[in-house]
Amino acid sequence: MSTLLYPIKFAPILKDKIWGGNKLKNVLHKKSDLNNLGESWELSGVEGDISVVGNGFLAGNNLQEIIEIYMDEIVGEPVYTQFGTEFPLLFKFIDANDHLSIQVHPDDILSKERHNAFGKTEMWYVLQAEPKSQLVSGFVKETSKEEYLQALNSGELMSLLKSHEVSEGDTFFIPAGDVHAIGAGVLLAEIQQTSDVTYRIYDYDRKDSSGNTRDLHTDMALDAIDYKDTNEKVNYGKDKNKAMILATCQYFETNILDLNKTYTRDVYVLNSFVVYMCVGGSATISCGNGQSESITNGETVLIPAAIDNVTVKPNGEAKLLEVYVKA
Repeated sequence: MSTLLYPIKFAPILKDKIWGGNKLKNVLHKKSDLNNLGESWELSGVEGDISVVGNGFLAGNNLQEIIEIYMDEIVGEPVYTQFGTEFPLLFKFIDANDHLSIQVHPDDILSKERHNAFGKTEMWYVLQAEPKSQLVSGFVKETSKEEYLQALNSGELMSLLKSHEVSEGDTFFIPAGDVHAIGAGVLLAEIQQTSDVTYRIYDYDRKDSSGNTRDLHTDMALDAIDYKDTNEKVNYGKDKNKAMILATCQYFETNILDLNKTYTRDVYVLNSFVVYMCVGGSATISCGNGQSESITNGETVLIPAAIDNVTVKPNGEAKLLEVYVKA
């Protein structure tokens, strides 16, 4: 166990989006002058948007630099063997004040072939949703490329897609190939592979401030879509003070911690970094080496793989997403 490493916070990378709003500022207390604040990238290894440490003696160093220095002590031996200094996951909070475009992400094979990038499998956890707010995920029934194209070209695509009315706590697992979109009025946490490859299918004919519509990727999307996908909301256990699985796949495992008592976890056996995203309340995270850090709603903390164990003590009550890579 490293006596030096500690729960690491990073400076959020804030993104102006045509569909963004003010909830990241007003609800999650992100400091920004942006009028349409759509995304807060909490922990990112995406080239050009690499997160910078905001606390402790590593403050000012970026994520790639600290992995170069500490290697598997930060990310875990299996992760370092596979990815080196590339951090494999991207963590975001997203505020959709307007509908996001209908889109799809390619899988690892197609992304490698076309973009020399990773695919993009992801998940969503809803923090807040206005009444009647919806998410789109999957088709209403198994379809075909021909049916899809006919609906797209005739302006009837939405009739093929499955809309889900959502509320706080709703969770969706979005594998690469799933046609999906976040609807207006939804504030959520997103956990995904480190990839920024998106194929935009439909954008409601919106125009930017210059009067231009955004590019669509109709042809590229055709080979990326899973036409058999009929995705449903995740059903998960609601027990308090224990880790309840929300999503598990080859890229990440995510648990929800709904705490009103102290939670302890032996994280060293995971052989992976662990990330905590606070989605309600606040808590103190303490490590076996004596290092500790507070976390509150809208904050994210990275626990290095070299840490033996963590104790999460809620300040009354707290909800956290607990994320790691399964060896």
